[in-house]
Amino acid sequence: MSDKGRLNLVLCWHMHQPQYRRLSDGQYQQPWVYLHAIKDYIDMAAHIEAVPGARAVVNFSPILLDQIADYAGQVEAYLRDRTPLRDPLLAALAGHWPPAGPQRAALIAACLKANKSRMIDRFPVFRRLAELAAPVIADPELSGYLGDHYLRDLVIWHHLGWLGETVRRTDARVEGLMRRGRDFDEESVGLMLSVVAEILTGLMPRYRRLAASGQVELSFTPYSHPIVPLLLDFAAAREAQPDIRLPAAPGYPGGEERARWQIRAGQEGFARHFGFRPAGCWPAEGGVSARMLGLLDEAGVKWAASGERVLRHSMQASGRDCGHATRHRAYAEPGRALRCFFRDDGLSDLIGFSYADWHADDAVGNLISHLETIAHAADPDTDPLVSIIMDGENAWEYYPENAYYFLRTLYERLAAHPMIRLTTFSDYLAAGHAPVALPPLVAGSWVNGTFATWIGCTDKNRAWEMLVQAKTDYDRVMALGQLSPEDVARAAEALAVCEGSDWSWWLGDYNPRESVEEFERLYRRHLADLYHILGEPPPPLIGEPFAQHGTDHAGHTGAMRTSGAV
Repeated sequence: MSDKGRLNLVLCWHMHQPQYRRLSDGQYQQPWVYLHAIKDYIDMAAHIEAVPGARAVVNFSPILLDQIADYAGQVEAYLRDRTPLRDPLLAALAGHWPPAGPQRAALIAACLKANKSRMIDRFPVFRRLAELAAPVIADPELSGYLGDHYLRDLVIWHHLGWLGETVRRTDARVEGLMRRGRDFDEESVGLMLSVVAEILTGLMPRYRRLAASGQVELSFTPYSHPIVPLLLDFAAAREAQPDIRLPAAPGYPGGEERARWQIRAGQEGFARHFGFRPAGCWPAEGGVSARMLGLLDEAGVKWAASGERVLRHSMQASGRDCGHATRHRAYAEPGRALRCFFRDDGLSDLIGFSYADWHADDAVGNLISHLETIAHAADPDTDPLVSIIMDGENAWEYYPENAYYFLRTLYERLAAHPMIRLTTFSDYLAAGHAPVALPPLVAGSWVNGTFATWIGCTDKNRAWEMLVQAKTDYDRVMALGQLSPEDVARAAEALAVCEGSDWSWWLGDYNPRESVEEFERLYRRHLADLYHILGEPPPPLIGEPFAQHGTDHAGHTGAMRTSGAV
């Protein structure tokens, strides 16, 4: 089959974690950055490396890259001269355990934060250790009965459970620890820390090599993963949802200046770690508006992507046909060089939410069947492009072996398929495929084409109102001109952290109660750190919990949510 008759396909994986490191003392409040690094980020690189014909776009938020680099430096410094580790879980891996009582019980509970069926019960020893922990979780006063011997085994098994499957299958040190299984010693600790250190220090160089080889296109998100359209105008939420209840504040003060800062800092942060400026951008949560696209265009960004629902709403508002074929194109606004792509929600959600319980061959076969149907129905003269864009970290823990068989089979079969061409957004544009005129954009995100996940309910609006107050105080202090240049830069970074999307994402009655409380607490701590840098006392409300909701429901909640595709 000629190239003209092949269906272009982009697999785009978005890698992001919010700022878990407090700027006041450098201490990490949650370990998810380094745990996803040693599991999901390393596995994705290894799968692409293993299949020469594999191609993908991998998007990193710069605030994640900064934390990965910080973790790499931490572990290397500890192994070199025993510099204290600034993450409690890493410190526990190194043998620094809290005394009996609530802190030790909290550490034990932290070591059980993993998918039970896929990451704990899979390993008989880890499962038994988890069973022994159950009484302590129920009654922290019992933690003294689980001594150091138990803690060392539990912490090492937690890290073994979180390791990427490609590491587990290829690293002789890990194989030795798995064979030993129990009664780990100081040498075992050193081996585990060495594995973690090598993954963290080697991660970005591996992706740089994949980018240099042409197998991967690396793209970015504005620095701290903010919902830029809402920074620009709260009313953007009403374009797709006219009856949404907005915060009492009329808008975010100086939002356009902050939006430009976030985009510029995102480009610079990406370049700091990878050595070049990215061509493309996955805006945080695929959140776009006409004003935001204009800022990306001004910043020299060549392409951006969003959710299918955004395109559908925009087409419907303009009275244009919004059939299935419309999503599989490149779009451009008149007078702008920026090109826009829209993900296929249905195919993306199949990977994110349906295939985890399928046999890998059946899941990949089903996906390819859908792609073949699209290819047969498409007009080859339109050069159709299917965009599968999704979270590159959280889905895989629901799959057997961290999706080892699914991802390897996916890349192998797509790379060999005669009707499908794996490509990247930049390569597709470089081939000269003409874009379709984009109708006036209805602002929205990949989740249902709205911003309701980040604004509109009481708790989310409260978070925005606290941020508005902080920005007002920030502007007042900056106008005085009394901070040192170093503190001016630190304050801008601290404000950016507070502007991140994750804090309002987690607020709501659909998320696990424990996670709601953790993220609300961390948000208030970040606000307090901003005020500390400004030399101002934080408002009393920052010290008071305000999240009223949460659920005890377990499953795909919070970090994993469907797009609302129908």
